[in-house]
Amino acid sequence: MLLGLQNVTFEFGARTIVEDATWHIQPNERIGLIGYNGTGKSTLLKVLTGQYTPAKGTVEKGRETSIGFLHQDLLGFDTEDSILEVALGAFERVKELERQLEIMGEELAKTGDEKLANDYADLLHEMDVLDGYSIHHRTEEILQGLGFTNAELHKPYKNFSGGWRMRVLLAKMILQQPDVLLMDEPTNHLDMPSIEWLEKYLMHYQGSVVIVSHDRFFLDRMTNKIVELYQQQLHFYTGNYSYYEKEKEIRVDMQKKAFENQQDYIRQQERFVERFKAKASKAAQAQSIVKRLDKLDRIEDVEIERPNMRINFAVEKQPGKVICTLKNITKRFKDVHIVENTGAEIDRGDKIALIGANGKGKSTLLRIIAGAETFDGDREWGHNVMESFYAQHQLEALNMSNDILEELKDARSGKNDLELRSLLGAFLFSGDTVEKKVKVLSGGEKARVALAKTIASKANFLMLDEPTNHLDIHSVDLLVESLNKYEGSLILVSHDRYFISRIANKIWEIDDQKIREFKGTYAEWEDWKERKLKSDAALKKNDIPVVKEAPKEVKPVNTSISNDVKKELQKVKTQFKQLEEKLVSLKTNKTELENKLADPEIYGNKEKFIQAESAYKKANQELDQANKEYEIVFEKMMELEG
Repeated sequence: MLLGLQNVTFEFGARTIVEDATWHIQPNERIGLIGYNGTGKSTLLKVLTGQYTPAKGTVEKGRETSIGFLHQDLLGFDTEDSILEVALGAFERVKELERQLEIMGEELAKTGDEKLANDYADLLHEMDVLDGYSIHHRTEEILQGLGFTNAELHKPYKNFSGGWRMRVLLAKMILQQPDVLLMDEPTNHLDMPSIEWLEKYLMHYQGSVVIVSHDRFFLDRMTNKIVELYQQQLHFYTGNYSYYEKEKEIRVDMQKKAFENQQDYIRQQERFVERFKAKASKAAQAQSIVKRLDKLDRIEDVEIERPNMRINFAVEKQPGKVICTLKNITKRFKDVHIVENTGAEIDRGDKIALIGANGKGKSTLLRIIAGAETFDGDREWGHNVMESFYAQHQLEALNMSNDILEELKDARSGKNDLELRSLLGAFLFSGDTVEKKVKVLSGGEKARVALAKTIASKANFLMLDEPTNHLDIHSVDLLVESLNKYEGSLILVSHDRYFISRIANKIWEIDDQKIREFKGTYAEWEDWKERKLKSDAALKKNDIPVVKEAPKEVKPVNTSISNDVKKELQKVKTQFKQLEEKLVSLKTNKTELENKLADPEIYGNKEKFIQAESAYKKANQELDQANKEYEIVFEKMMELEG
């Protein structure tokens, strides 16, 4: 065992977080620690690290066990050092050795002392054992994996925002390679490429990992054990999150049936006692049954207690067919080009996920659509559009001195106190809790208040920037359910792949300063992307020019393009795709024939040689012809698209 709890009870003020909990973390375990918001998952991690002391029981830790703990409180750290220097802080002993070797080297050059030379050799050996000469390379590799460019590595840590700082501290913790790595919402500040990189890295991590996360995809890929903190108890499941969901249902169902069976048995026995307790011949038997029932180990009835947000997005007016049109949009920050002369159209019924790496301008584009960002070009609203914008900065924009009810009144929704209280009840704020000051709320509670303000307006078009941050898995499920019932249109930015996969019917990506659209779900987009990568790799391998196909830049409808031209373009695109596939097949066939001709045995059989040589010449001619057709069709397609 590396780390664990033995019969631990921990109380936070008057509230019990866990009671008589035992949990042993073993080598190479990948554990997901889950539970509803407010149950105390982050607090439990602090008990494991010794930051909090339990009221009863003990926290057990192996003598040699090292612990790394990534959590939001670390963001209070500040320094002028570069992010590379901060991450290199993982190698304190190596850096100390570097300093000592430099001093001793200079001294040795002057004196040539034999004892000093031996000490110097010992330090060199220790440096070698610690693989100290590769620390810069390893650190740069991990920082780049987490999304930093080479140019950024030498910039001061204090210049970066909270999300990027958390990545630096994550890199440092990974480089320290602790025996147990505790991670509290590690994906909250990561974009999709960085989450995928972290998944690959942790799969090969030698230590044990405990993860608190609301990202189902991440938990499913990363964990082989789930520990659920529920009703002050720890419940263990050997499998990933999907396994836990099914297994919990089975366990609850079995316990419910066992409870019902036991209740039937108790009722039968009690009826017997009631009937025969006064009858002399049966009195002893009845008394025996009473004693047996008193000693019976009673099975508790079970109901899954969960907070239920009853979110209902009301739509007051139906908009026209087009929600919003973007034309010739350009946005730059100094030397950074976000989008350049691009266009798009959002139609009624669209549920668009705007995805991609951080720094590509997703939130900026969302603010452009919302009118909260300056830009060059035109943005036109459609008929009867009532929009509402939810963004992370709105959590900071909440009035900290307001209570929750006052904050919702500021949204000017036209609702009375009773209606606002009902809406807040849907977001788990009931009774006196609506009078709590915003400043004392947790991150999750503030997010729910901001979401409540967003939907209070009866908008028919929502713009949502990372709406699932600070929500637990169950709350994300409820939000998904509500947005799927929502009759309006929406565009959202999120790195939660499960959330996107359940909602979006279109995918937008900013690529090469253009908005590219994929008409389909996230799963279909991922499948297309994978096939495209394989196709590009095959074309590259076979020396065929790679041409980007879909998703295309989204352009507002151009009525000047005739239907005949559209039909012709579709026909040419189909022809182009068929030629691409034909070229791959012909190139593969040519390679196989070349291999045959390279086999010395073929020259011993004249007939086989003539056949192979003839087939090879024919394959060459077909390939030349197909390449010519490919060039012609490609030029025609470009001409029609232009």
